[in-house]
This record gives sequence, structure tokens and C-alpha cells, in this order.
Amino acid sequence: MEAMGMENDSIKKITLLSVTLTAFITPFDVSAVNIALPSIGKEFAMDAIWLEWVSTAYLLTSAIFLIPFGRLADIYGRKKLFSLGVLTFTAASLSMVFCFSGTMLVCLRVLQGIGGAMIYGTGMALLTSVFPAQDRGKALGINVAATYIGLSIGPFLGGFLTLRFGWRSIFLVNVPLGLTIIALILSKMREEWAEAKGERFDLTGSVIYCLGVIAIMYGFTSFALLPHVVGAGLILAGSLAIVAFVWREAKVESPVLDITLFRGNRVFALSNLAALINYSATFATTFFLSLYLQYLKKFDPETAGGILVCQPVVMAICSPFAGKLSDKIEPRIVASMGMALGAVGLILLIFLRADTTLEFIIADLIILGLGMALFSSPNTNAVMSSVEKRFYGVASGTLGTMRLTGQMFSMGIAIFVFAIHLGHTQITPEYYPVFLKSMRSAFIFFGALSVVGVFASLARGKIR
Repeated sequence: MEAMGMENDSIKKITLLSVTLTAFITPFDVSAVNIALPSIGKEFAMDAIWLEWVSTAYLLTSAIFLIPFGRLADIYGRKKLFSLGVLTFTAASLSMVFCFSGTMLVCLRVLQGIGGAMIYGTGMALLTSVFPAQDRGKALGINVAATYIGLSIGPFLGGFLTLRFGWRSIFLVNVPLGLTIIALILSKMREEWAEAKGERFDLTGSVIYCLGVIAIMYGFTSFALLPHVVGAGLILAGSLAIVAFVWREAKVESPVLDITLFRGNRVFALSNLAALINYSATFATTFFLSLYLQYLKKFDPETAGGILVCQPVVMAICSPFAGKLSDKIEPRIVASMGMALGAVGLILLIFLRADTTLEFIIADLIILGLGMALFSSPNTNAVMSSVEKRFYGVASGTLGTMRLTGQMFSMGIAIFVFAIHLGHTQITPEYYPVFLKSMRSAFIFFGALSVVGVFASLARGKIR
């Protein structure tokens, strides 16, 4: 009995370490790339909208495949999909070191997004599989903290590497970390988790879902670039595809996404909605502030990264405590407090001007960081604790989809306001007032959306 307990503890530690390392490298990559965008744009002569697709391509691809990969993990094994995801992500990162055009970079970001989807669709499910309910919030909090450490180091280290070694060095950093995780999984993580083993995978439903998400996201992000009728047509076609997907999943014997999780599980449905709203409202903040600090404030990438690090540092420090708190207090209370703080931070950013003090910006980043920390861990705990074991992969994939779809939507708003105000022009001094107007419009929308999210978070109900 004692030996079995020691073995279980070992499995917990190895799983937590492996998943935590991936939780670090994926957001590190995203935040580091954001700080390097001006350098990338300069080398490949990319305009503001095309440059934004360096971030968007990764997010869109991850959002498309998350739920199908989560279902595959439940059927064939979460460790297998997790390992393949790390391998794909690492290979794509290495390939980007040799990139010679903006188009090639965007294409490789798509491949990296496929690897990211496998990681996101299985990471939380693996942790939920090995940690009992009484310890789950703490483990998920550590995992979320690693995410925010990645976000913390990303802008600073990304700026440092970009300034001294060029933007390609950002992707090179992922390679040794990725190889370390793969070695750890293959040598230490011997157990497999597949509670839905033997069930069928709905390939047709997955294709319908993927095409629907592509049409909606591309239609939305391109609405101001393509003729309006084309953008609107893509959004309509994508919406119809999602309706067809939901109808099919309610009928088939072995669905990719069990619709009853949303129909009969209020906590699951509203917690995912809260995640979608929260990430939609907050993700583009770093993108806008990175450009603002480097263009209007004239900071170099390293200094700008050092300023932006304030937000994720607060997240990393506070997330484990927020997760542990949600093991004792209803997650909806803690998460709703976080959402409300985030709304305050976003509303304050509406008043940014060219002469806004650095102290104001740092204070606002701290408010946003505390809000995100209080929201993320408890909300994740609520989602994963509200479903049966055989749905852990799907639940992890669904939550990841909400996160990435929200991030994608947030960047879509960025594209939309840039397209309206700037069009296909590079951000030069004569366009700085227009850039500020674009940023202000986006933060008005984000602040209002976050206020709505507070009510969605409060309405979710109890998990205990």
C-alpha cells in the first residue's frame, strides 16, 4: 500500500512537471512574438494587418483543432496526443529559425498551432486525471502560474533576444525545452489515460466543426478587408456549419462534443462562456501596448518587454493562491471578483494618450494581472470539476477552445479597428494619432465586454 502511494505521488509529480513545462513554453512563445512584431514587420516589410496574422495564424489553428484533439485523447490516450503535440510544436519552432519570408512564417505558425492544440487539449485533462478533487485546484493553480511565468518572461526575454540576437532566437529557445519535455514523458510518464477507449471518433462532425470555425474566424477578421458581403457570407456559412455540427452531435452515438455537457451542466456551460468573454476582452492588451510603448513611447523591445512583464508577474505570483482558494470557496465567487478587476483595468486603458505616465501604465498592468490571476485558476477548476472522468479530454479541449477563440476574437477586434482606421499602412509618426484612436476604440469595446462577463461568471452556480 505504501509503495502504491509512493508510485502515485511520483506519477503526480512527473505529470505536473511535464504539463507545467508545456504551460510555460506555449504562452512564452506567444508573448515573446508579440514584442518582436515590429522587428519582424521591418525585416519582411509587413503592414499592420498582415503582421497581426503572425499571432492570429497560431491562435486560429489551435482553436480549430482543440476539441477534436481533446476527443482523440480521450479515446486513444492523453499521453500520446500530448507527446505528439510537444514534438510538433518543437519541430515548427526549429523550422522558423530558417524562415525567409512573412508568408513562410505565417505558414509555420499554423503548424505550430496544430502542436499547440494537441498540448492544450490534453494538458489540463492529464492533471485532472491524476489529481483528486481536494488537491486539483492547487495543481491547476501551479499550472496556470507556469502559464503566467511564460507570459512574464516572454516580453522581457523576447525583447532581450530580439535586440541582441534577432527575432529568430525567440523560436530557437523553444527547442531545448521541447526536447526536455519529450525526454521526460518517454522516460518517466509510463501510465496512459483513455477512459473513452473503444468509442468511435466522429470524423465527419470534426470536419464540419473545423470548417465552421475557419469560416467564422476568417470572415470576422477579414470583414473590414474583404468586400462586406464576402465577410458577412463567411460568417453566415460558418454559423450554419456550427448549427449543423450541434445538430449532428446531438444525434450520433459517439459525438466529438457531448452537447448534454452544455444543456444539462450549467456550471460547465457558463464557466466556458466566462472564459470566452474574459480572453476576448483581455488578450489583445499586450499586442496594443507593445506597439504603443515601442512606437509612441520610443522604448526599445527589451525595455517595452520589461514594462509589460508587470502584468504576468502578478498573475504568476497570485494564481496558485487563487487556485487553492477555489478549493475552499466557490470558484464562481473568486473568478467573478477577478473578472470585475479586469474590467476596471480595461476601462482605465481607454484614457491612454501619447503623454500618459509610465506609472499609470504599470499600475494598470498590475490591476489587470491580479484580475486575471483571480479568474483563471478558479474558472479552470470549476470547468474540470463539473464533468465525469471520460470527458476530461473534451472538457480540457473545450476550455482551451474558449480561451483560444477568445484570444482570436480579441485579435480580430484589433485587425478590425486597424483596418477601419489605418488600412494597409505601416505605423509611422504621422499615423500615431490614428493608432491611438484605434486602440481607444478597442478598449471601449473590451471594457464593456468584460462587464458583461462578470454577470455570466456569477450566474454559473455551485460545484459543491
